[in-house]
Amino acid sequence: MGKEIERKFLVTGDDWRALGEGIAYRQGYLSTVKERTVRIRTINDKAYLTVKGLTQGISRVEYEYEIPVTDANEMLDELCERPLIEKTRYTISTAGHIWEIDEFDGENYGLILAEVELASEDQAVDLPDWIGAEVSDDPRYYNANLIANPYTQWD
Repeated sequence: MGKEIERKFLVTGDDWRALGEGIAYRQGYLSTVKERTVRIRTINDKAYLTVKGLTQGISRVEYEYEIPVTDANEMLDELCERPLIEKTRYTISTAGHIWEIDEFDGENYGLILAEVELASEDQAVDLPDWIGAEVSDDPRYYNANLIANPYTQWD
């Protein structure tokens, strides 16, 4: 069983842009019930099926499997809830951690989030200057919830 422990933050400014190169992601959800999410994702010429359990604190179980890209594209086009999540992900290594910054497009345009995966919930993290408010406990920022309530529709 895999386990994901991550903290999520808003991103401020543009200083982070010079630190990493972006890769386009396209993802959709087959299930978004809070007890489990089932996601399809394409990244370049690879595709993945991911099942995640209920978030408890900043942790949840996670299983991920590589699947054929043609199958993933068919599921994204025919089966996944709308809107799809479109984003560019930047991977940045700083202060001993790997940060993933997601710059959203489409229905979630304007939202930029940073995530850092941890070995334990109490692991210390030095926050870079471009990290803003922590939103780990705010379910509005979960990718699965950005389908039902896209960022461009927030007040």
